[in-house]
Amino acid sequence: MNKYIKYTLILVGAVFVITAAALAYIAATFNPNDYKFKIIQLVQEKKQRTLKLDGDIKLTLFPNIGANIGRVSISEFQSKQDFATVENVQVSLALLPLFSKQVVVNQVAINGLNAKLIKYKNGKTNIDDLLSADEKKDEATKAEAVKSESASPPVAFDIAAVSLHNLSFSYLDEKSAAQYEVNKLNLKTGRIAFGVPIKLELDALIKANKPKLNLTTKVQGNLLLNPEIEQYGMQDVNVQVNGNALDISNLALQVKGNFNQLKQDLTVDKLLLTFAGTQAKNSLSANLDAPKLYLNGGQLSSEKFILDLEMAQPLQKFQAKLATTVNGNLEKKIINLADLTLKVSGAGDALPNKAVSGEMPHKGTMKGSIHMQGDSLQIKLAGGMLQSQVKIQVAVNNFAQPAIKFDIEADQFDVDAYLPKAESAAPTTEAASLDEPLDLSVLKSLNLDGRLRVGAFKAANLKIAKMDIGVKAKQGIVDVSPLAAILYQGSVNGSLRINVQAAPEITIKQKLSGINIAPLLKDMADFDTLMGRGDVTLDLQTQGNSVNALKKSLNGNMALLLKDGAIKGINIAKKIRDVQGKFGKGSAAQTESANKEEQTDFSEMKASFKVTQSVAHNDDLLMKSPLLRLSGVGDIDIGNDSINYLARATLAKTLEGQGGSDQVGGLTVPVRLSGPFTNLKYKLEFGSMVSEATKQKIEAKKEEIKTEIQDKLKSKLKGLFK
Repeated sequence: MNKYIKYTLILVGAVFVITAAALAYIAATFNPNDYKFKIIQLVQEKKQRTLKLDGDIKLTLFPNIGANIGRVSISEFQSKQDFATVENVQVSLALLPLFSKQVVVNQVAINGLNAKLIKYKNGKTNIDDLLSADEKKDEATKAEAVKSESASPPVAFDIAAVSLHNLSFSYLDEKSAAQYEVNKLNLKTGRIAFGVPIKLELDALIKANKPKLNLTTKVQGNLLLNPEIEQYGMQDVNVQVNGNALDISNLALQVKGNFNQLKQDLTVDKLLLTFAGTQAKNSLSANLDAPKLYLNGGQLSSEKFILDLEMAQPLQKFQAKLATTVNGNLEKKIINLADLTLKVSGAGDALPNKAVSGEMPHKGTMKGSIHMQGDSLQIKLAGGMLQSQVKIQVAVNNFAQPAIKFDIEADQFDVDAYLPKAESAAPTTEAASLDEPLDLSVLKSLNLDGRLRVGAFKAANLKIAKMDIGVKAKQGIVDVSPLAAILYQGSVNGSLRINVQAAPEITIKQKLSGINIAPLLKDMADFDTLMGRGDVTLDLQTQGNSVNALKKSLNGNMALLLKDGAIKGINIAKKIRDVQGKFGKGSAAQTESANKEEQTDFSEMKASFKVTQSVAHNDDLLMKSPLLRLSGVGDIDIGNDSINYLARATLAKTLEGQGGSDQVGGLTVPVRLSGPFTNLKYKLEFGSMVSEATKQKIEAKKEEIKTEIQDKLKSKLKGLFK
């Protein structure tokens, strides 16, 4: 037995010596550089590109088969301009494993590769010729190759390490002028083999102009490739991206986690994502923590993940925290959000009470779904949101030019709670802000169709109930109809149109019925002069590029009819009575500021206004009360917030017939109302009242004398006929 072993060892040793000697002879006598010219010539003939082999080609045959190639370059098609260059390439294979059909690559190293890809305006690229086949095998040859390959045992694949250093790639799209670059790319790997973790380290510099990018990227992790069981993945992933992207500077993005795919099943485990950046004067940050995400075929599900968002502005900071579980069907492009919670908070001097907060769901639960198909998206949400119970449906079609449809219902919403406090500004500053151009350009491309219904709504201090608004916007025209609500013990119904195709134009048509006018004017404009309930009709148009321009371009008609109200600031009847017994005493005219403690009551007031260039002219005012009748003519200058109005107040002569008779027969006094809304002045022209009283006394005396003469004539006539 020992004899056979001895002979076997001798035979193996002899084969090894003979093989080594043969390889040594080949290495000593074979010079691959002798074939450089033929290789260059072949590339020129077959590909019409110029190949340059500037360095020596060095071969090793034992113990590893390898090649070390110096600087190599290849030109563009039919050109001498370089397409790609490489400074050095090294490849080596272990020799002995080849005898057992195992490919063991000891080293793959590429240094200084630079390649340029161009897409021309005609749609072709500068590598089309390299992708096309110059020679085609006939069907018999192909079949024989497939048969031979299937009959042979599979070749094992194993690479000890791959090293790529200082690689650069660029891409230019001549039609769009888009440029993309990957520079200073370095890649190091550990052993690469199927079924074992592959250590991976990569870093690169990425630049682009459309979109604008300037990023440094680092990737670390353990890659897993196992095609026999269709398993692929990457464990302990750590991706870091820093730089500038779009309009975000100082960007810092990091992604950590584990990714594993087995056939059709994908599992994402311990996914952590952090983001920070600066946009203009705002700093942004986000953190995502997703413990488990499963994708089984087309079915998607997850454990609850948490998303934290923060935005800091110069005067305030906002934070939001979203938590939800996800399940859906990616093939049908449906995603359902369950147990959805959202907390929002803000702090800053410009906010109401220097802080705002909201929570969703406010009551109960919040659920939603997202359905995406092609370039369309549908979102549905229902539950408690920001102190409200809501139902939201939004559909978006054509992301390039979005067409948006929505239907929103809410039991209540207070806009003021989430808006900055109105700060008092200097008159000059406030006036300047009203002259600032309005930017309504977003309305030009807005394509919107929807309905909004809110049970209780508050905005700009206006309190509204049962609000129902329909909105349609297209090609720069926004139509709001219906525009209906219950407010201030009455109702409003009408429409609003905004046209921004050229200079902004606004048309408003509204009918307010049964409105309590005092709290409405107080909340809307802090105007505390008029009281009463009734109807107000508006039919107005305006145009302009600023708030002041819109105010000063008002045209149209207004009308009001109020019952059981009052004009605050003066008691006209009392003023007239106080002066009645003082003819000739004091001033013939008296000017007074409004007195909040006084008011002129009325049982009815009606008036219509013709508005021209923001000046509302009235000449049919009629106000009635048991002791007073008021008529007048004048202007309300809406553009300049001022009034110039002359009214004629007539006191009733007696209390008889005071329920509505127009035959009052009392004194008439002119009352002039003038000045800005914030400082109205009343002027009672008592001189006219004195003249009127004197005339009335003269007329009364005339009547008395006339009656006396008539009585005497009647007496004498009776005597004549006796």
